[in-house]
Amino acid sequence: MITAPPYRYTIAAACFMIQAIGIGTYVSYGVFFTPLADEFQWPRAVISGASSLAFITSGAFAILIGRLLDSYGPRLLMSCAAVLLGIGCLAMSRVQEIWQLYCVFGIVFGIGLGAVDVIALTTTARWFVRSRGLVTGIVKVGTGAGQFSIPFLSGILIALYGWRTTYLIIGASVLVLLLLIAQVLRRDPASIESPRRPDVSVTTEEPVPATAGINAAAAMRSPQMLIICSASVSTVFCLLTILVHIVPHAGDIGLSTTHAAGVLSTIGAISMLGRFCSGVAIDRIGSKSVLIICYFVLTASLLLLQAADSLWLLYCFAGVYGLAHGSFFTAISPLVAEIFGIVAHGALFGVVVFAGTVGGALGPIVAGWIFDLSGSYAAVFITITVLSVVSLGLILLLQPLENKPPLR
Repeated sequence: MITAPPYRYTIAAACFMIQAIGIGTYVSYGVFFTPLADEFQWPRAVISGASSLAFITSGAFAILIGRLLDSYGPRLLMSCAAVLLGIGCLAMSRVQEIWQLYCVFGIVFGIGLGAVDVIALTTTARWFVRSRGLVTGIVKVGTGAGQFSIPFLSGILIALYGWRTTYLIIGASVLVLLLLIAQVLRRDPASIESPRRPDVSVTTEEPVPATAGINAAAAMRSPQMLIICSASVSTVFCLLTILVHIVPHAGDIGLSTTHAAGVLSTIGAISMLGRFCSGVAIDRIGSKSVLIICYFVLTASLLLLQAADSLWLLYCFAGVYGLAHGSFFTAISPLVAEIFGIVAHGALFGVVVFAGTVGGALGPIVAGWIFDLSGSYAAVFITITVLSVVSLGLILLLQPLENKPPLR
C-alpha cells in the first residue's frame, strides 16, 4: 500500500496559498487607483487612505484573531476571514461614495486581512519544529508570489472588463478558494485522530506538546516581548517607508516611471529569495542570529540609498534591501516561538503584528511630512537608517527566557 505524504505538507501548502491570496489581493488595490480616480475624481490621498485604514485594522484585529486562534484553531477563523475578504472585494464593485470605500475595504476587508499572517505563520510554527525556519520561509515566498501574480491578473481583467467586474471576479475567487483552503487546516498534529486515517502520517518531525512554552499573560510582562514589539515598530516603519516612497524618490532623481517601477519590482523579486534563504538559515543558526545579519544588511542598503543618484545604484540598493526586507518577515514568527514556545503563539504573534502595523502606518506619513517640510528625502533616509541601527541594538539585547518549559 502506498502511504500518503505527511499531513504537514498539506498544511504548508495551505498556508502558502493563504499568504499568496490574502496579501496579493491587498497589494492589488494599487492597480485600482487610477480607475477609481478617473471615475470619481477623488484625490489619490483619499484613495490611499482606505489602504492605510485596512492596514491598521488588520493589525488591530490580529491581536484578537491570535487569541481566538489559540482557543478555536485555524479552520473556523480562516473560514470567517475568507467570508470577510470575499465580501470586501465583492462589495467594492458597488462602491459609489468615499465612506463606502473606507467601510468596505478599510474595515471589512481589513478585518479579514488581519487573519492572514497570524493564521498562516502560527499554524506553520505549530506543525514544524526542526524545519520551522525553512517552511516559514517557503510560506512567506507565497507573499511574493501573490504580490506578483494577483496585481498582474487584476490589470488584465480591468483592461478587459472594467474595475467593477474585476472586483466581482476577484471577490468570488477569494471567497471560494480561501473557504476551501480553510477546511484542510488543523491547529496542530494532536488535533487529528490519526487512527481513523492509518494511511496518513500527521506527525511533525519531532513531538511537540501543545502546552510547550509560557502563557500569554506571563510573556506580555516579559522584557523580551517589549524588545520584540519595539523592534517590530521601528523596523516596519523603515520597510513601509521604502515601499511607499522609493518610486517617487526615483522620479525625483530623474528616472522614468518604468524604471522607477522596476526598482520596486526588483525589491519584490529579491525579497522572495531573502525569505527562502533566511528560512534555511534560521534552522541552522536561529532566528536571532538571522535578524542580526538582516539588520546589518538593511543598514548597509540604507547607507547605499543615500548615495544612489543613478539607475544602476538604485537597482543595487533594491537588490541588497530586498534580501533584508524578505528576511525580517520570515524570521519574526520563528523568533516568537523560540523565545516563548507555542502554547500562546497566536496571541503573542498577533501583538507583534499589530506593533508592526503601527510602525508601518506611521512611517510613510512621517516621511511625507518630512519631505513636505524639507523638499527632499535626505532627512527621511537618515531617519530610517538610525531606526535600523536602533532595531539592531534592541535585538542584540534580546535574551532567552529563564525557566521556560523546553520544547521537547
